[in-house]
Amino acid sequence: MYRKVLLAYDGSIEGRRALREGAKLAQLCRSEVFLLAVVEISSIMTPEAGLAIPIEQQADDYKAILNEGSERLKALGFSPTSRLEVGDAGQKIAEVAEQIGAHLVVVGHRPQGPLARWFGSVGSYLVKRLRCSVLVAQTEISDDEFEQLKPPMERAALR
Repeated sequence: MYRKVLLAYDGSIEGRRALREGAKLAQLCRSEVFLLAVVEISSIMTPEAGLAIPIEQQADDYKAILNEGSERLKALGFSPTSRLEVGDAGQKIAEVAEQIGAHLVVVGHRPQGPLARWFGSVGSYLVKRLRCSVLVAQTEISDDEFEQLKPPMERAALR
């Protein structure tokens, strides 16, 4: 059903929720998993200080986040393909999904304020733009449930 699953991951609580829910679904479907992190240009300015954060620093931070997500997936028995992009999150997720021929894109749900709702969410952008399925993950998967996703032999070795 979903042979290629693209997981958008930024290390946030919502991103972790998407990673967990997406991994669980990918495991059930025996999918190939792609992990994507996007450094958004708008996130390079810190609103509270009005300072620009060098893009290299942001990229390094996101590389570490991407590596952490990749390691989580490897622990579940996946061999994920990881990718880092810079730009608008919705556009980059859509571009990569189309490039890899994704059957499912999983993103986290982030509550929005009134202004953000006016401009639209990444999830609604993807639903309008993509031809594949989009899952906006909101299900909380506990550490115990996530641990159950690991192959049985690896779980036994951890005990």
